[in-house]
This record gives sequence, structure tokens and C-alpha cells, in this order.
Amino acid sequence: MIETFALELPHGIALSCRAAGESGRPVLVFLHGFPEAAFVWDTLLEHFAQEQNGGFRCVAPNLRGFERSSAPLDVGAYRPRHLVQDIVALITAECGSNGKLACLVAHDWGGAVAWGLANQRPELTRRLAIVNSPHPGTFLRELKANPSQQAASAYMNFLIRPDAEALLAEADFHRLWAFFGDAAGPPAWLTPAVREQYRAVWRGDGSAPGAGLRGGCNYYRASPLRPPRPEDPAAQAIELPDSMLSVSLPTLVLWAMQDRALPPELVEGLEHWVPDMTLQRVEGATHWIVHEQPALVAQRLGAFLLSNQ
Repeated sequence: MIETFALELPHGIALSCRAAGESGRPVLVFLHGFPEAAFVWDTLLEHFAQEQNGGFRCVAPNLRGFERSSAPLDVGAYRPRHLVQDIVALITAECGSNGKLACLVAHDWGGAVAWGLANQRPELTRRLAIVNSPHPGTFLRELKANPSQQAASAYMNFLIRPDAEALLAEADFHRLWAFFGDAAGPPAWLTPAVREQYRAVWRGDGSAPGAGLRGGCNYYRASPLRPPRPEDPAAQAIELPDSMLSVSLPTLVLWAMQDRALPPELVEGLEHWVPDMTLQRVEGATHWIVHEQPALVAQRLGAFLLSNQ
């Protein structure tokens, strides 16, 4: 059963969280992406809380700016150091000051936070599991030099527009529904009930059209990792040393190969920064693999958690 609670962090941010499993067990933390929210992990939270699947304490926070978590208005509040700080405080709250996670699991923007935490604070988790979230080293490389990646990421320059939230909210969020589908139409997993979960998150408090999307768009506004344009060098202006990119933790990278925004080139050469990596490519799956194939994700993650114990 999923429980919900608000976690007040020492630095003044509150995270609305979803969880399953008793406190005191080994902890898994799941980080969502955009335009999603913590509810996308519910099936996996309940799965891994069961005794036969490890009996973990499973926690999925809504990242700052999402659902009922704190949503600062200042774009600077969404820079990586602040996002990592939130999850460090969450880990301390769940594991104690000297504890560590069994695994940090993340998708999309949640993965961006997880890559950073794994680089900066590796002592806080035993393992890392990434689902279709580009490593900053390969993402920067592709954004700088690969026209295909630049085209696939062009939507990022839309999301930094000052009116992006209002535009996304138009006609019952029709642009956002298009994120999930293709020419064949909406995917089977996008049922009326799931649509309503998304609408509730995207509406926010109703103070403005798409009020619940402002925080998510601020992630893009705060990051220079986006395709360059004549008036904005963006990724072309960035250089990141290996010291900011290396991850020594045992890491599972689960990559859906039909991801339109994050093509397979993003996992090429990843072992340079992540030497202890298990890379598993999944054919026939898209960016929304957590919705599409939760049983497969659970199976692959479960096998990773049991390996080399």
C-alpha cells in the first residue's frame, strides 16, 4: 500500500513523498523526471516493498517544483547543487546520518540529480540505477557535435520560454500528451485514470494556466545543457572535467532504445566515466519504459540488487 507524507528538510524545502514498506528496512529511493511526478513509481514501490522482492523501504519524492513539493519562484533555486542537496537531506532522513541507500533509482531529470549525487556523495548509496537519463558527459558531447541529438533536444529551447507553462496548458495540455505518443496515437498505458493523475500534477494550485508545470520548466531554464542557437551558445560554452563526471559506484543503466529524445548514442563511451557499469539495452521500448514495461524494469532492477551481494 502506498503512503504519502510531507518531508520537511533542514534547509527549508518540503518534499511530498510516496512510499511503501516499513521504516528501518534497507532503503530504495526513486527519482522521477519531467513532465512526471512521484506516482509513476507506485508499481515498483509496492513490488520492492514485498518480502519476496527484498522487503525494502521504498521512497519516491516529488522533486522540488513538482506536485506539492516546495516550488521556489527563483530559477536559480533549480540549479544542480540545490537539487542534490534535497536528496542528500532525504537520504539522511530515511537512513540516518551514518546510513546509506541500498540503491538510488532514477529516470529522466531524476537521473540528472542522481548522476550528480553519485559523483559528489558516493558514500550515501551502495548502488545507482539509471533509466533513460543521459550522463552529463555523453549528453554534453552529443549536444555539442551531433545534429541528430540537437534536433531531438530542440524541445528544451521551447521549455525555457517565459510562456512555456501557459502554452503547455492549452487545449487540455495537448502538447504534453503528444510527448507520450507518436503517429500511431496515445500509448495503451495512458488510460483515463493515468491522464487524470497527470492533469492533477500539471494544474497545480490553479493560480495560473499550467501552474504545476512552472517548477519543471525551471529545471530547463536553470540548465545550460541544451542545444546551442545563434543567440545562445548553451552547451557549446560548457566544459566539464572528468572529476565532475566520474561515478565509481556499481551502476545499472537500463536504456530503452526507441527513445525519441535520447537516442542510443548517449550510452556510447559511457564506461569512460562509469567503469563499474552494467548496461542493458531494451529494444521496442521508449522513454516511458517505466509506464510501458514495469515488470521488466522490476526484474532487471531486482537482478541488479541481488548481484555481487
